[in-house]
Formats: sequence, C-alpha cells, structure tokens
Amino acid sequence: MASEQNQIYHERQRLQFCLLHSLNNLFQQKDAFTRATLNSIAERLVLDDPEKEIWTPFSLVFKPHHNSVTGNYDINVLMAALEGRGKTVIWHDGRNGASAIDLNDGLLMGIVVNVPVRRYGGLWKSRHWIAVRKIDGVWYNLDSDLQAPHCFKDCGEVREFLNFIINHDGQVLLVKK
Repeated sequence: MASEQNQIYHERQRLQFCLLHSLNNLFQQKDAFTRATLNSIAERLVLDDPEKEIWTPFSLVFKPHHNSVTGNYDINVLMAALEGRGKTVIWHDGRNGASAIDLNDGLLMGIVVNVPVRRYGGLWKSRHWIAVRKIDGVWYNLDSDLQAPHCFKDCGEVREFLNFIINHDGQVLLVKK
C-alpha cells in the first residue's frame, strides 16, 4: 500500500487555492493547472459576462470569480477549466443520494465535491474543493487538507463519504472523460 501511495500525486493546501489543488490532484499531475491559468480563466469569464459589474477599488482583490490574493475560485472557473480540457461536468442531484452514481462508469474520470468549512473557531466560513478519483482500481480522497491521500476500502465507503457530503450541504460534481 505504501508503494502505491507514493505513486499518487497529492498537492497540499496553500491559502485558498483548493480548487487549483483539487484539479491537479484530479489530473494526477503537478501544474496540470497553475494559478496563472485559473486567473486567466476567471478574467476571461468577467470579460465574457454581458452584465459585468462596475469597477470599484475592491475589484483589485475581490473579483467576481476569485480572490486575486488568496485564490478562492468559484464553480464557473472549475467548469471552464475542465471543459477547456474536453471534460464534461455533471452536477449530481443530491436528492438521489450517492447510490445513483455509477462509480464503475468507464467515462467517469473522477468526482469533485464542494463542502462548507469553518475555520478559526467558526469565525471564517468558506467552501472547500476536494477531488475524489479512482486510481488503478482503487478510489482515493485527494483532499488537499489531508496529509496524504485517503484510500477508500470499497465503493460502499465512497458512497458513504459522498452521502455525508450531500447531507451536510455539500455539492457533488461528476467529471466525465
């Protein structure tokens, strides 16, 4: 098991760049996406928006699709980044639970979840992106907040994890090849 985990690419959390880390973890490649790439996507989304907001001094840091200092990218950046790589992103309707997800679908590249988080004694509320992927027949939680990837024992445990996410205001996104 230890030798298998050495082969798994796992970026650790830095600032609020969890979307960047989750994408690189999903693609199993360092710099599959970079901060510059995601910033460029976020800026393009603003330019393409017919109802763009009026500029204010706060616009230098707090941009519509990300925070230019800490990261904190939104769903629009995730969708554009994945679609730019020829992937399809499908929002999973949580009312159906995780049992409706075919974890053995050959077109399923992985799963990205978005969960609410509280830090600093509950003073800071935000959301966190996590990649879940099957590698060499084994599902892994590639959460950048973890010290190392977490290996799920079977599909049942993956579904339990996803149901927990769904039941605690999380969102589940299926990434198809």
